[in-house]
Amino acid sequence: MTPSPPRQLPALGDAYGWGSVHEIHYLPTGLMNRNWRIHTDAGVFALKQLADATPDLARRNLRVLTALLADGVPGCQPRPTVAGDPVAEVDGDAFCVLAWIDGHHPTGPQLSLAQAAELGAIVGHVHRSLQQVGPSAGLPALPDRITATVTDLDAALSEADRYLAAAAAAGGPFDIAVVELLTRRKALIDKYAAERPATDVPVGRFGWTHGDLQYRNILWGHTAKSANAARPDDEELHIVGVLDWDRIRIRPYAEEVARTATIGFSREHGRLDLPRIAAFVNGYRSVAPLTHDEIADAVQRLWYKRLSDFWHLVFHYDRHNHTCDDLFLSGEQTLEWWSAHREDVLTAFTQSDTVN
Repeated sequence: MTPSPPRQLPALGDAYGWGSVHEIHYLPTGLMNRNWRIHTDAGVFALKQLADATPDLARRNLRVLTALLADGVPGCQPRPTVAGDPVAEVDGDAFCVLAWIDGHHPTGPQLSLAQAAELGAIVGHVHRSLQQVGPSAGLPALPDRITATVTDLDAALSEADRYLAAAAAAGGPFDIAVVELLTRRKALIDKYAAERPATDVPVGRFGWTHGDLQYRNILWGHTAKSANAARPDDEELHIVGVLDWDRIRIRPYAEEVARTATIGFSREHGRLDLPRIAAFVNGYRSVAPLTHDEIADAVQRLWYKRLSDFWHLVFHYDRHNHTCDDLFLSGEQTLEWWSAHREDVLTAFTQSDTVN
């Protein structure tokens, strides 16, 4: 059922000074927050009801976004309240408003190789810009080093058994699929037990990162140049917005590169689109440095995390939130394919036209 407009809409209109509301449409593509496209006297905006970040964290991140936009990162300008606050808290809920940009959300396999490289370059731009403007926008100083939890395989097997029991007890169609997939996951864990990363210290550089650069958060549209072309088409789409800055965190830069590529360039039956991954990494390296050792370590760690992690099932069985069920099913296909083609995947990530 489509959620109704927020009950606080009149109070939000006063808070943001947008006048009358002419149209409001729910946007179903968001997974964590509720979002609407709202047409008002003051213009067209995206209205977000926050669920994935606290109001204070959202305030900080929106101020960071404003600084990033000034540094050339494409995105949607936050609209402050009439009191100058980037977040409005009304009757127990928190909201933010951003300028609306028309565009599309093609999946990674729908991108051309040139567009895959453009996406990589934008990720590099985001990392470089966060490093440059983040401190003045309120991001804390980086620590001397960071660590990344490496799950013990006995603990992973124990979690798999816990969810196997929960799925067997529930017995629905999704649960039946979970039983089969977790049985296969346990076999993979046994097979690759010796591949556990030896240390919890990732290789290479780290810093502030976006945290969720999947296709729903990348907006493609026609720039002024492409719109005036004789025959604008999908090949002339460019990135016009990087969206959803709720998860700004300190991570290895190579981790975000590996995560973005493996999520974004997954095809049917779990196959990874290796030519587009290679183009994406080359695009990143055209803007920001990334060594062979950094990316190889990140790819290995991410693969092992997928092998030993069950976050989708935490949502389903522990939080009774089923919004990520499809991601679990597709993720298991990708894990199995990736496990069978690890050398090919690593080659796609580490072959580069640009050496740093």
